[in-house]
Amino acid sequence: MSNLSSFPRLSAATVVAGTCILALLHFGRDFLEPLSLALILSLVIAPLVRMISKTGMGHLPATLVSVLLATIGVIGISAILASQMVFVTADLPQYRVAIQSKLEKVRELTERPFARFEAELRAVTPGVPKTERVPNRPGLKLAVGQVQPIPVEIHTPPLTASKTISRLLSQVLGPIGEAGLVLVLMIFILLEHESLRDRVVRLTGNADVGRTMKALADATEGVSRFFFSQFVVNVIFGCVVGVLLWAAGVPHAILFGALSGLLRFVPYLGALVAGAAIALFVAATDTGWTLAISCVTIFIALELLVANVVEPKVYGHSSGLSALGVMVSALFWGALWGPVGLLLSTPLTLCLVVAGRHVRALEPITILFSDAPSVDAAQRFYHRILLGDSDAIIRDAHAYLRKFSFASYCDNVLLPGLALGVDEFDSGKIEQAQQQNIRFAIAALADTLIPAAGALKKRPRRRRVAVIDANVGAHLRHMRQLQLGRWQGSLDVPARSIVLCIGLPTERDELLNELFILALREADVDARSVSVEEPQIRPDTARTDLVATVFVAYPLEEMLEQWLAVVGQWRIRLPDSLFVSIRLLSEGKDAKQSVVEKSVDMVLRTFEEGLEFVAPDRPA
Repeated sequence: MSNLSSFPRLSAATVVAGTCILALLHFGRDFLEPLSLALILSLVIAPLVRMISKTGMGHLPATLVSVLLATIGVIGISAILASQMVFVTADLPQYRVAIQSKLEKVRELTERPFARFEAELRAVTPGVPKTERVPNRPGLKLAVGQVQPIPVEIHTPPLTASKTISRLLSQVLGPIGEAGLVLVLMIFILLEHESLRDRVVRLTGNADVGRTMKALADATEGVSRFFFSQFVVNVIFGCVVGVLLWAAGVPHAILFGALSGLLRFVPYLGALVAGAAIALFVAATDTGWTLAISCVTIFIALELLVANVVEPKVYGHSSGLSALGVMVSALFWGALWGPVGLLLSTPLTLCLVVAGRHVRALEPITILFSDAPSVDAAQRFYHRILLGDSDAIIRDAHAYLRKFSFASYCDNVLLPGLALGVDEFDSGKIEQAQQQNIRFAIAALADTLIPAAGALKKRPRRRRVAVIDANVGAHLRHMRQLQLGRWQGSLDVPARSIVLCIGLPTERDELLNELFILALREADVDARSVSVEEPQIRPDTARTDLVATVFVAYPLEEMLEQWLAVVGQWRIRLPDSLFVSIRLLSEGKDAKQSVVEKSVDMVLRTFEEGLEFVAPDRPA
């Protein structure tokens, strides 16, 4: 709820500012594209500059050497791709027969069902005349009155050598000029790295230097490390694909290996395009379908391995963005800047997400596009419990309990989640249906996780929980009494082996006691609870030495006098027992701890502390 209150409100000024930014991105494309490319490439090369600088070389020589190595690599890859494209173009006539036969087979497979469906539809539909196509053959006789159409031929003047060269230069010099501009900008950004950082800090002022330095550190070191790691992974991926295609006997395997590595920089769509290109080329060059299917299978298996195993091991996550965020950013930047925007969509959005962790104005981008959840486990629990989505709550609880105890689940998820709705519950903002959803979800969670024996185990199926009208804590105690008897177990037990939980007859105290009993029973502690409203608290034959510890729910300020009276009565009934209270999340209405400590022997802070106090030797 705090995140919602801190979320910036949408105002007229915000809408105007957003519109101006979009217009600036669109109309300033010619200026911003090379600048963005240079900035992203500088982040990619920055780790290499730092590695070379560690050898003792100065910043200027290290930058020039890094740029030189990167330029040689790009020129080499471009030369290999160009030569391979020339070879593929020269070899295409050899594959013409295979391509035509495959196209005929594909056309037959795709057109035959529709032709048969159309013929059957015409056969059963009355009033639809059968039409036949009349082929336009040269020897076809014309009917009387028809005029033979005269074919029209358009002759274009042949291109001279000078025109051909000028057209070629115009097509080549444009990209080369842009690449040179990007290269120069990248060099100056790398050389002015320290100066640019100082200028940004100066712009933000001296009042927020710490946050600015942290944001710049994340944007330069963390983001550049991610891009450099992604570059290395994609290069290795392309090499492996090329080697596997070469081993399978596919012609021009180097070309498709390089394309696979390059296209992986385009999120999601790049891998699909690379796989489709490999499938089409292999299908065109081979007479059958076996080799094409095998190559596509190998490519898909390798892509899944890299995306789900290699990338998380190398740099934590495939992109740092959610899957939907990657797609939306690709659509947005692709619509603004075309192919360059599609290529830069992931790095640009990732930079904005990192900046949004420190800049309040960009925080909505981080919340919407980051792969990290925008809410914690307690907030997610609260949202789902309001909706009554008990299945999702139980599924998350199972995942949590595989690593931690039920006491830890209560301390970190369940109780903080319920505390989020205390103010709304007291003010009446939570409707009756939502209150019933909360009670039903808690009862379903306890019923699923806690079997009749009392030990916490996972059940494949949960029993249907009856409708709960009011006190969910009393409902849980009643269900346990139905399973284990009125006294929730045998009274023929060793002395000082029972842990008793008591509290005032309120829904808050009843629920806290029952949740703590579930946590204790998970650790095989004989925990039981009583209600001060019961006319018969214990049987006449019960011994007072059975109870070792009495846990009393921490009181609210308004219920302090009644709480003190109840604790005094129970101290008289169980004089040899140790009285403990657990002050959980402070709601701002708790009684003063100095007053409570006079009536109990100890005040703890969490269920985990209470469990450790009762069963210190339990296994972790």
